[in-house]
Amino acid sequence: MPLHKFHILFRSISLLVLLCFSLAGCGILSPFLTKEVEKGPEEIMAEGERALERGRYEAAYEAFQKVKDRYPYSPLATKAEILSADALFLKKSYEEAYDSYTEFERLHPKHTQVPYALYQKAMCRWKQVSSVDRDPSFARLAKDDFLNLMKRFPESFYARKAEEKLRRCYAHLAKYELYVGDFYFNKGKYKAALGRYLYLLKNYPDTGQYHKALRKLALCKARLKAHREPQD
Repeated sequence: MPLHKFHILFRSISLLVLLCFSLAGCGILSPFLTKEVEKGPEEIMAEGERALERGRYEAAYEAFQKVKDRYPYSPLATKAEILSADALFLKKSYEEAYDSYTEFERLHPKHTQVPYALYQKAMCRWKQVSSVDRDPSFARLAKDDFLNLMKRFPESFYARKAEEKLRRCYAHLAKYELYVGDFYFNKGKYKAALGRYLYLLKNYPDTGQYHKALRKLALCKARLKAHREPQD
């Protein structure tokens, strides 16, 4: 090929390449150059559910959020809301999960999944309960949430599940009161200890700590009578 024709061909190809880049930058060729076709809600949901089954909770959460954000009017959007809360729960982001279940309940007060959302809210609290020598706030919150579920949906499957968890909440709270009572007793603060034992007997009578508290209560009364010491 003659040299001048080669230069002309080279310039033509260069101009064509520049034109393509310019058109792509303007978005004119984007539909032709983009390899990935936008996925529909069904496909994204399926990906999220697979990720959830495989323990990839962050990926599952992101997939469900995409369905909610991109397809808010899809029939799958409501399912994505509850599953995104589940993904947060499973990855132990309990406070975020609690808020997500609360939002689901607010947006869909008559949905059949509301009892489940209420149960999961209580479980978000229960999962954060620590040992008996720690602040029992989460046990109290879980108790209140389980009671709320049982009051609102007494015939539901999740109300029956809540009953067993509620017993565990009461047992934990009773153990906490016994622990604090024993702490005061061992410090010689019998009046303070007596108050804790009385509170346990009044509020948690059906737990395994009842008889222990009763024995310690009798000891407190005996020590107070014998020593007659002033108490804080």
